[in-house]
Amino acid sequence: MMNSTLVSYFTLSAYFDTGEFKYLFFMIVMVLYMLIVGSNLVLIVVICMNRSLHEPMYLFLCSLFVNELFGSTGLFPFLLVQILSDIHTLSAPLCFLQIYCVHFYGSVELFTLGVMSYDRYHAICCPLHYNKHMTSSKAVILPVVVWLYSALVTVVMMSLSVPLQRCGNTIQKVYCDNYSIVKLACSGTTVNNIYGLVYMFTVIFALIILILYSYVRILRVCFSGCKQTRQKAVSTCTPHLASLLNFSFGVFFEIVQSRFDMNGVPNMLRVFLSLYWLTCQPLFNPLIYGLNMSKVRIICNSLAFGKRM
Repeated sequence: MMNSTLVSYFTLSAYFDTGEFKYLFFMIVMVLYMLIVGSNLVLIVVICMNRSLHEPMYLFLCSLFVNELFGSTGLFPFLLVQILSDIHTLSAPLCFLQIYCVHFYGSVELFTLGVMSYDRYHAICCPLHYNKHMTSSKAVILPVVVWLYSALVTVVMMSLSVPLQRCGNTIQKVYCDNYSIVKLACSGTTVNNIYGLVYMFTVIFALIILILYSYVRILRVCFSGCKQTRQKAVSTCTPHLASLLNFSFGVFFEIVQSRFDMNGVPNMLRVFLSLYWLTCQPLFNPLIYGLNMSKVRIICNSLAFGKRM
């Protein structure tokens, strides 16, 4: 039996031989990573440097864009190295580091989207009391709480997973994740399972209910309000709803792939679906918000083409 003290590395078995095409895949992934870093950095700088964007909604967006940089940096450098490598292994410390980054990113992403739905609810359903409910201090405190809470729950998760005794070191994915590590355990994982279930059925479900409640109320206002109210709701909520659905789609496929037998699905498709939420979301968010939020779009255009606002 191989226990955790003897597992010095993990093998990522989802990689397959691409021959000379590995250089093409490397360039595609590198360009994608550069686009993610560039687009998110531009929007972070635009929001931070323009006082007209120092509003709760844009501060939440800034937190979201910073998280996209964090999540993509926790994946892409490892991915680029593995694409060029002939032996797809990762040392245990680096694997655990990647697990922390990936799960921390997912937690911050989900909770930030939840906070943004709460913000949109007050802006559209209670516009006269918006400044009272969403003060400047609250707009700063909420992202800080999201990041600190996500760090805490991820540390607790890691503290339960790292000490487990393991009977193997092969992960059937192209990156490390917590569930794959837990599946390798020889020792009991009851505590891990209880923690996961309690967390899912309390915190996650509560957050989903908050998001659903916010959008039900927003839809009621849209259908009962005037044309101007509907236009405001659509213009501000469409990017957020699109981001939320895109993230949920990616996470859903990742959960399905982890929990069920997917051997009947082509390997290339499995790899794409497992990477979707970590690669498409960080590029999707700056594009959807940069193109749809009029204030951000106008400032970006003025910077790109040298126009005065």
